[in-house]
Amino acid sequence: MAEGGEREELLSPSPVSPAKRLCSWPSPQAHHPRGSPGAAGGGVGGVGGSCLPPGARPHLQPESLLDCAAKTVAEKWAYERVEERFERIPEPVQRRIVYWSFPRNEREICMYSSFQYRGGPGAGAAGGAAGASPAEEGPPPPPGAAAPAGSAPGAAVAGASPGLGSGAGVAGGGGGEGLPFRRGIRLLDSGSVENVLQVGFHLSGTVTEPATTSEPAVTYKVAISFDRCKITSVTCGCGNKDIFYCAHVVALSLYRIRRPDQVKLRLPISETLFQMNRDQLQKFIQYLITAHHTEVLPTAQKLADEILSSNSEINQVNGAPDPTAGASIDDENCWHLDEEQVKEQVKLFLSQGGYYGSGKQLNSMFAKVREMLRMRDSNGARMLTLITEQFMADPRLTLWRQQGTSMTDKCRQLWDELGALWVCIILNPHCKLEEKSCWLQQLQKWNDLDICPLEDGNYGHELPNITNALPQNASHSSDSLSRPRRTVFTRAIEGRELHWQDSHLQRIISSDIYTAPACQRESERLLFNSQGQPLWLEHVPTACARVDALRSHGYPKEALRLTVAIINTLRLQQQRQLEIYKHQKKELLQRGTTTITNLEGWVGHPLDPIGCLFLTLTEACRLNDDGYLEVSDMNESRPPVYQHVPVAAGCPNSSESYLSLAMEVALMGMGQQRVMPEGLYAQDKVCRNEEQLLSRLQELQLDDELVQTLQKQCILLLEGGPFSGLGEVIHRESVPMHTFAKYLFSALLPHDPDLSYRLALRAMRLPVLENSTSSGDTSHPHHMVSVVPSRYPRWFTLGHLESQQCELASTMLTAAKGDTLRLRTILEAIQKHIHSSSLIFKLAQDAFKIATPTDSSTDGTLLNVALELGLQVMRMTLSTLNWRRREMVRWLVTCATEVGVRALVSILQSWYTLFTPTEATSIVAATAVSHTTILRLSLDYPQREELASCARTLALQCAMKDPQSCALSALTLCEKDHIAFEAAYQIAIDAAAGGMTHSQLFTIARYMELRGYPLRAFKLASLAMSHLNLAYNQDTHPAINDVLWACALSHSLGKNELAALIPLVVKSVHCATVLSDILRRCTVTAPGLAGIPGRRSSGKLMSTDKAPLRQLLDATINAYINTTHSRLTHISPRHYGEFIEFLSKARETFLLPQDGHLQFAQFIDNLKQIYKGKKKLMLLVRERFG
Repeated sequence: MAEGGEREELLSPSPVSPAKRLCSWPSPQAHHPRGSPGAAGGGVGGVGGSCLPPGARPHLQPESLLDCAAKTVAEKWAYERVEERFERIPEPVQRRIVYWSFPRNEREICMYSSFQYRGGPGAGAAGGAAGASPAEEGPPPPPGAAAPAGSAPGAAVAGASPGLGSGAGVAGGGGGEGLPFRRGIRLLDSGSVENVLQVGFHLSGTVTEPATTSEPAVTYKVAISFDRCKITSVTCGCGNKDIFYCAHVVALSLYRIRRPDQVKLRLPISETLFQMNRDQLQKFIQYLITAHHTEVLPTAQKLADEILSSNSEINQVNGAPDPTAGASIDDENCWHLDEEQVKEQVKLFLSQGGYYGSGKQLNSMFAKVREMLRMRDSNGARMLTLITEQFMADPRLTLWRQQGTSMTDKCRQLWDELGALWVCIILNPHCKLEEKSCWLQQLQKWNDLDICPLEDGNYGHELPNITNALPQNASHSSDSLSRPRRTVFTRAIEGRELHWQDSHLQRIISSDIYTAPACQRESERLLFNSQGQPLWLEHVPTACARVDALRSHGYPKEALRLTVAIINTLRLQQQRQLEIYKHQKKELLQRGTTTITNLEGWVGHPLDPIGCLFLTLTEACRLNDDGYLEVSDMNESRPPVYQHVPVAAGCPNSSESYLSLAMEVALMGMGQQRVMPEGLYAQDKVCRNEEQLLSRLQELQLDDELVQTLQKQCILLLEGGPFSGLGEVIHRESVPMHTFAKYLFSALLPHDPDLSYRLALRAMRLPVLENSTSSGDTSHPHHMVSVVPSRYPRWFTLGHLESQQCELASTMLTAAKGDTLRLRTILEAIQKHIHSSSLIFKLAQDAFKIATPTDSSTDGTLLNVALELGLQVMRMTLSTLNWRRREMVRWLVTCATEVGVRALVSILQSWYTLFTPTEATSIVAATAVSHTTILRLSLDYPQREELASCARTLALQCAMKDPQSCALSALTLCEKDHIAFEAAYQIAIDAAAGGMTHSQLFTIARYMELRGYPLRAFKLASLAMSHLNLAYNQDTHPAINDVLWACALSHSLGKNELAALIPLVVKSVHCATVLSDILRRCTVTAPGLAGIPGRRSSGKLMSTDKAPLRQLLDATINAYINTTHSRLTHISPRHYGEFIEFLSKARETFLLPQDGHLQFAQFIDNLKQIYKGKKKLMLLVRERFG
């Protein structure tokens, strides 16, 4: 590998160069067709010959007539045609034709050796002389169309590209340093190009790669064939494989362009051979074979044998091939493009699927196609055909079709660009009919395949035909639902019906001063507006496709003229619809509905009409550094800078500029009211296209002229009727304007605040989610499926649209900080139009953050808005499940605390409309009366008492409503007020007999003991015991600790309380180990030792033989017996040891009464008798217990 970052080979040569045409020679009696030997003056191509014209002329001296003629012939005629046309061609003329036949423009070399170039006006749609040499001119523009700048013969600069000096001609920056073009310039500047020789139409030389730390210097042989200012084949020894020319080819080409005086020039080799006699020819052949005998000897012998054979094929043809004699008349005249490498690269990128960079690489190839089209290079259509073939061969298409799944979003966007490029090619204004027919046949073939992707992303609702007129009437038939499928190529195929021969169209694009004639015929009145400016009445996306075709094929001026005519047409339609609306306004406002006048939206349309017009206008105003050739590695770009360029002279409104027109048409297009399309991809494309247009608008620096345009168009949109998405009444399924309005609001705010707020508030609507009894006039033919009221669940991008609505509201809240009246209006709009609790909560949080900055004072007005929004969120989520509900409640209390004590009192008093009882007691009231809140608000005693009183009232109300969840919280909140505390306790006692669980009652009982009410705690514990049921095998139940605590409490209170609790324990607890633990604890200490003050303890330990412990003892022994039998039913040998330990604990309990040892012995005997089959286990029992 010769160079670190490059692929193995950039371009492989064709097996047979197209330049190797047959060169015949005349009979000895005929004159030499290229000048007689005598006229050669010292032989053909003497040693001193070079590419420099004889007698170097001063820099500013006019070119000679010979050079002017030779330049034109060299770029227009194949050399074979010159030979046929003129019997005798003097050698100086031959030399000049050969000299001028090499490409003269570095931009052309750059185009074939880098992803994309940008530089000067020629790089964009407004490209001129520097961007395209006459060789790429192709057929003339359509009849009546003016030739674009630089398309006249001789527009290309002779010799070398102007302003592209050594190295410095390329814009700096590391983005494209690894590209072949950049590397080729470095090789040229470092003196790596040597032995350059031009023989006829063949250039050769050596290029040396400098040595690196890891590799020695390597020299490569490079050969280039050319014809009519195009490189037709390249050969390089580096072996790199890529679409673009390698750096060595670039270096040799630039050497020839920049240093023609250092290149040795010879006429085609056939001329030299013709001047030799027999001896010279034999000597020449033998020396040639000797110099390269190992390579050419077998071939030389084979050729000699064939020539000596009279019947050989070689003797049937007159003349012999000459690789240096230029191309044949029949050879296609185009730049060398390695088709196999294009196919391989596209196939590779497609196979990488969604991996990073693959889509970017393919987009770069599409950009390269557009660049070729702009240079009027026939390889543009050729390269696109190769790309399309690989796209159609993508195996994922079949897989997606079989599985019924849609393609990935990135892949879908690539197909869209592919379809748009084919539309551009079919609408090429200078293509030949046979070329167009060939393309259409191929497109139809692809279109008929089942796997061909559909235009609408595999959804059935199609858009109108490309050639339809604007849908202003009801003529659109109702058979729309049964239209045939439309693929990504359908619009290109429909382009066959479009032509450029319309006389009105020709006059529009051919002249800046075309205006209405003084005496108009009736048929001409519709073609001009009231100011006499021409209109172009065509389906808007179709008209814009024409603009894109003109712009893409190097007709920037024509594209601008047609763009202005389209904008004038849109203005007139906007004005007429506004007048119609004024007459219908009263009726529409009463109905509250409107119809959709635009069947298809311009934003998100497959042809991107608004984006096309905008780019055409802004590129005419873009400032570029003249003389720079900026090479981009992967479409990297610097932020554009624009200036006002007046609309061409002759327009009545001369104050307008192309930049203000760009602003106007973008606003008009994005403000268009249009129905939301069907399907996920179509809806996502609407959002994405809108964001792209807005990002381009944001690149414009708003000055007075643009602000006036902005204000004027915003007023029209606000006052507009059915054509405007910001009109007073819109259709229920109209595409929302939130993202668009956010841009308008931010742009207008510094200049016209009232208009900006009016517009943003109008745009807050989201009708598809708002209650509507009617979806509009269902009799209107444009509604079709879209009038179904329940369609909104098919708005796949609804979540994104709602988030944009929230962003618009947040932007307004931020801007209106401190303005009470505006904030109130914005708050009402939010409460009316936003339907997502999560988004309102986000707005509330945003408002809170803005209102409480860390470095300045709090803004009370905005803080109140945040609180109002928070209260609305509480009301919206009160009866619905929301995983963020607890976070919302806590935030609201924090916000209310910041507002003040009155806000806290208010939410405490109206808690039932905002919170659940649990939230109100555990979070709201507890936080409101906390020490932290009191300190934060610096409350005095009356305020603290008022807050505490409200919290107690809330607690009791919540406890009454949900005692199971709120009783404990109510007791806690009321503990400082005796009456309230008693009421809360009574609520808990009353609820204990109902639905409260034992765990809830034990928790309250423990709280009462903690607060110094043991008897009340005992009462609650007794109630809890009656709710408990502990089975024999639940020795790890979570309630065991509560049971032990309750027994300890009753034991500490005295014998009577213990006697009252033990029957409940015996009834509820059947686990032997738990009962034995209780029994042990009760016998360790005397009852009443930890009782209430005033109670005297008996001081004697309780006996297990007497009440109340006797009942507990019997229950424990019975539990052990029952548990033993239960465990032995399904015991396994690995549990024998554990069972023996269990019997040991049982024996401890059996031995507590006086006759306990007899009971245990009898118990063991019974086990031995009943379970004698378990011999091993019974052996263990005997060993331990006898």
